[in-house]
Amino acid sequence: MAGNSAGDESAELADYSDPHRFAYGELPEGHFYDPDAEYEPDPEYAATLAPDAARQRRERIGPTGRPLPYFPIPGPVSEPGPAKIIAMCNQKGGVGKTTSAINLGAALAEYGRRVLLVDFDPQGALSVGLGVNPMELELTVYNLLMERGLAPDEVLLKTAVAGMDLLPSNIDLSAAEVQLVSEVARESTLQRALQPLQNDYDFIVIDCQPSLGLLTVNALTAAHKVIVPLECEFFALRGVALLTETIEKVQERLNPELELDGILATMYDSRTVHSREVLARVVEAFDENVYHTVIGRTVRFPETTVAGEPITTYASNSVGAAAYRQLAREVLARCHAE
Repeated sequence: MAGNSAGDESAELADYSDPHRFAYGELPEGHFYDPDAEYEPDPEYAATLAPDAARQRRERIGPTGRPLPYFPIPGPVSEPGPAKIIAMCNQKGGVGKTTSAINLGAALAEYGRRVLLVDFDPQGALSVGLGVNPMELELTVYNLLMERGLAPDEVLLKTAVAGMDLLPSNIDLSAAEVQLVSEVARESTLQRALQPLQNDYDFIVIDCQPSLGLLTVNALTAAHKVIVPLECEFFALRGVALLTETIEKVQERLNPELELDGILATMYDSRTVHSREVLARVVEAFDENVYHTVIGRTVRFPETTVAGEPITTYASNSVGAAAYRQLAREVLARCHAE
């Protein structure tokens, strides 16, 4: 892929023919990542996806082995809402749910959308990833669920990203799983809590805990769409069938509007045969339900957690930031296609 800095005559064209070259850092000085630019796939990798490299260039084949569509830069919106609610869900931990929730939300906010992130994991990883200390919070999403009369504005926190807010969480939320058992319509508790906020945002992204318990069922009941981050590793494949079965049960019994929006391949490393094989199997099994955007493995993501900010602001010129911007455009394109 080639790019140059606007207004800088000395900027050189970057050589993006090797997809590994920038996998672990930022682009060279004077260059920027343009997801719409033409690119030359790695010849060895291209051979695993198509009969010849010329077809790769001609049809612009992406890492999933399918032609990569053009995802236009979205235009502005006049006013927010009603929000599209997305549950970031996978019962396996460590697959990139929280990283994807933070960075997808930040990228959507960059494109002028009002975004609310809901930390629905008692570990509070999403809150930590945005620079919030969960142990210092007086009110969290737990209070919003369990205390009648508490207004969402009393719990909401502004983030450093313009247009993106947070409903934080901490270990108190673990008690909700037990306390909700005796509640009437217990699966719809989060849905009722988010109802007053829907007209204030374009997207509400819920970061689920790594389980298929009552909290996750609450998130699926409240959501319109599910994104399943899936690490490109064999063991991560094993739980997908169980998750899709749970989604189907929630569709049948609690939320007929729920649908699987897509499976997001994360921690992808095209240098390994294993990553390529896993991604190929996911595409073979789920076809168009797999996002064209693939999130590569990079050291920048752990660094952003320490910094307490999204990669789109921490390393705005990085390949990881560009990948989440492209994901945001793909999510918006899918929403507009409905």
